[in-house]
Amino acid sequence: MTRSRSSQAQSVESARSRARGFGGYPPIQKELMSKESAEIGVFGGSGFYSLIENAREVWIETPYGAPSDRVAVGEVAGKKVAFLPRHGKDHRFPPQAINYRANLWAMKELGVSRIIGPTACGSLKASVAPGEMVVADQVVDRTTGRKDTFYDGPITTHISFADPYCPELRPLAISALKSIGVKTHETGTIVVIQGPRFSTRSESKWFQDAGWEVINMTQYPECYLARELEICYVNISLITDYDVGIEGVPPVSHEEVMKVFASNNERVKQAIFKIIEAIPAKRGCACGTALAGARF
Repeated sequence: MTRSRSSQAQSVESARSRARGFGGYPPIQKELMSKESAEIGVFGGSGFYSLIENAREVWIETPYGAPSDRVAVGEVAGKKVAFLPRHGKDHRFPPQAINYRANLWAMKELGVSRIIGPTACGSLKASVAPGEMVVADQVVDRTTGRKDTFYDGPITTHISFADPYCPELRPLAISALKSIGVKTHETGTIVVIQGPRFSTRSESKWFQDAGWEVINMTQYPECYLARELEICYVNISLITDYDVGIEGVPPVSHEEVMKVFASNNERVKQAIFKIIEAIPAKRGCACGTALAGARF
């Protein structure tokens, strides 16, 4: 039997009540948290802080533990935006150690209904070159052991994830990237690996033979948890390297990844600004009703 929306709201409020009782944050931050709100969220690296005007940093308490860092709340293009570095400001959390549930719940607590999630990714195809960007439309999960749902019971919840990324935000992202002269791939499948290691040649060849375009370590469960909270989510995959499954390509290195990412960081920020600027006030997609009919 599907629970009513009022029952679902009570469940969320109950979890929020538990979250507010979770210790470990300075009292002053609790006060700030209650006064802040945002409509759009951004996950990414610490370089994106410069996007936000009049930023105020707040701790958000969650029933799932602490998020990766303080959330910066401010304005971008006249809209209220929250930014959270998914790895922490000092990059202390490797992909497999990120508290994805806490990060998504923190955004929900602030009132966020849309999230932009740029990522550094490897390419599995010669036709998708470093420096280019992919607006993903599909994701394949190859991670293990990550906490990837808010619904562990006792109410069984099966949410549709056939189309992982918001159909309203994706065209905005494609338009934004093209407007600043970025070679953009309008579709693509991201295969998400556990990390922190890179793939073997055989693994990478396997992914390539499956027809997938992009490889990354953080898109799952981040994009799925957004759907569970009925938040719209869009990814921009910045291609930093060719993965090792492509014939004649030397093995990927962290140094090369960071070099390409740094040289394209400004373009990603420009694209995010344009996406935020173009997001309409009201949602016209089905992301906000993902729980309808999902509970038994």
